[in-house]
Amino acid sequence: MKERLARLQGKLLVSCQASEGDAFHDPPSMARFARAAVRGGAAGIRANGPADIAAIRAAVDVPIVGIQKRLHPDGRILITPGFDDARALVEAGADMIALDSTARGQRYGALERLARIKAALGVPVLADIATVEEAVAAARAGADFVLSTMRGYTEETAAVQEFQPGFIRDLVAAVPVPVIAEGRIRTPDQAAAAIRAGAFAVIVGSAVTRPHEITDWFARAVGNAWTRLNQPLWIAGIDLGGTNTKFGLVSRTGELRAESFAPTPSGGRQPLLDHLKSTGARVISEARAAGREPAALGVATAGWVDPAAGRVVYATENLPGWTGTPIAGELSAALGLPVAVENDANSLAVAEHRFGAGRDSGDFVCITLGTGVGGGCYTGGRLNRGSHFFANALGHIRIEADGLPCTCGQRGCLEVYSNAAALLRYAGPGFQNAEQVVSAAKTGNQTAVEAVRILARRLAQGCSTLVHLLDPELLILSGGIAQDNQLLIAELERELAACTTVWEQRRLRIRLSPLAYYGGVLGAAAVALEHFDWL
Repeated sequence: MKERLARLQGKLLVSCQASEGDAFHDPPSMARFARAAVRGGAAGIRANGPADIAAIRAAVDVPIVGIQKRLHPDGRILITPGFDDARALVEAGADMIALDSTARGQRYGALERLARIKAALGVPVLADIATVEEAVAAARAGADFVLSTMRGYTEETAAVQEFQPGFIRDLVAAVPVPVIAEGRIRTPDQAAAAIRAGAFAVIVGSAVTRPHEITDWFARAVGNAWTRLNQPLWIAGIDLGGTNTKFGLVSRTGELRAESFAPTPSGGRQPLLDHLKSTGARVISEARAAGREPAALGVATAGWVDPAAGRVVYATENLPGWTGTPIAGELSAALGLPVAVENDANSLAVAEHRFGAGRDSGDFVCITLGTGVGGGCYTGGRLNRGSHFFANALGHIRIEADGLPCTCGQRGCLEVYSNAAALLRYAGPGFQNAEQVVSAAKTGNQTAVEAVRILARRLAQGCSTLVHLLDPELLILSGGIAQDNQLLIAELERELAACTTVWEQRRLRIRLSPLAYYGGVLGAAAVALEHFDWL
């Protein structure tokens, strides 16, 4: 038996069970399932009841984990609630016995029964548990293995609806006996994740032996996808910029409604939060008045963001006091909608990938040119955020040693040579803002044209670093400076060609964003669509 158990390490076991009323609820069917599972590579079987186990034992020669499910007087099923049940399972051909060793099972004598089964029947005993504490208690009582079978099926763990590799890792660290992963494992990737987390073996049941449940999963997925694609869906989007805040309502396909903007207030965290709340309330109110119920809110903000927490990890003094702000929590509580938050440049990249110039590209860099300079990078079809959410800080690539001071605290950053203030500086007196410089350049004003050329040369210094590092197929320019600025595209391409190796072979394309002035609003909504997979 020790040799047979050793052969289970790193292997798959299949749970061959069918509930009463199931089309396969009979011993011959379970034996056929077991035979098919072993032929497919299963190293062991888990089965319920002496009749099924006897049929399976006659069909296969692999270790069998025996259980007996019985309705307990408290009205719920209990796994192997009596010693006589265990003995009948062994006599039918079970090599191992599993029993409910959760807190509930322990209240009904599981730990004492566990020890008696080992001593009297001489077979390994497996403890089905739901928490680390239950696993520790079962191991101390003599369990040979602990199984994560009951995770998500007890009152204490009812909120768990998906397989958790991290829980397996916690079990492995907490108990001195092997851990077998079981429960809610529905895909090969999840089974592999269990092994990577330290599991001795993996048991899979419904995903293999319950065709009606497998059919139900696929039917629900197909139906939900169809419904999501064909029912109207609206997302409120807010783009919090250093100068202006843009907002509007966005459909699933990128249709923009009720777009507008307002000045971004100064004064630090609380005024900004109050501004976001009032802006969000305005968007939601106007949407509802038009008969469009927003399903979620997306926020694009300056600063680096932890999207899972909806919190600003770090922001420069363009937005004083913004570092650490829990935007999602604050807005969700105030507005009653789920809220997704992302860095503004990353948000625009998501919008380009979903609605804009990057729809057919998995490797591109989206560069925003405005009050600041930001970047969002897609590599291999995925948004690159970095391990600490600080990736894509294109504006803070240093291009000038001991250069001009930047709001980040460094000197010589690309941002201070490629933002709106830089363009105005290159143009000299006679222009009120960067938009005037761009407009004048379009009419052929030589001072403005030269200013755009200088900015393109500086921008190329930073972009060449990204091109050499990431080798993208596409650069997308957005923001106020880039909008409708074909001269900038032409000059940037010429400058990049001069400072980038193997330029011809790269076939790098440079495009203006088609998303225009409200691209950030589309980005905020796109982030919400990506973040909430039920949308």
